[in-house]
Amino acid sequence: MVLEAEDIFLGKARFKDWEAMYRNVWSRPETARFMMWEVTATWEEAKDRIKRTILFQETHDTYLIYEKKHGQAIGFAGVGLIGPGIYEEMGIALGPEYVGRGYGKQVLCLLLKYCTDVLKGKEFYYYTRAENKASKALALSCGFVYQYSEKKEQGTGKEYLMEVYCKKLCS
Repeated sequence: MVLEAEDIFLGKARFKDWEAMYRNVWSRPETARFMMWEVTATWEEAKDRIKRTILFQETHDTYLIYEKKHGQAIGFAGVGLIGPGIYEEMGIALGPEYVGRGYGKQVLCLLLKYCTDVLKGKEFYYYTRAENKASKALALSCGFVYQYSEKKEQGTGKEYLMEVYCKKLCS
């Protein structure tokens, strides 16, 4: 399944995407800083990571984000079921050169439409770190309502404050 917007589309990963994902996303500390993953340091690690991504995507509603203009992978996004009719985003990440172009909003709108039209969802949860101002602005611009904040611990033992937003879906 391919989900399409004006400038981007969401599709399942292919092995040949390893290089673009490494260059645009996985090797970029500025992208990883708000995520729950570490920077991928080498091409070999990127090749292993794309294999794991492909396997994961076989059984999950997760996708790579492709820029239509060049057809290259520039990020990833996905949704997961957390209760009857209740979905959550499973991370949205774009390479730093693709931030500030409206791509994040296109991605989130595609995920919301997919959850509403295809999955017949009733609610959608969005999570962001409190210090990620762009992510918070994205949630609010798409009609999400702040629910609560909670302290979380990253795998490194470092704490952060996660904010939770929710949007009712109309199907």
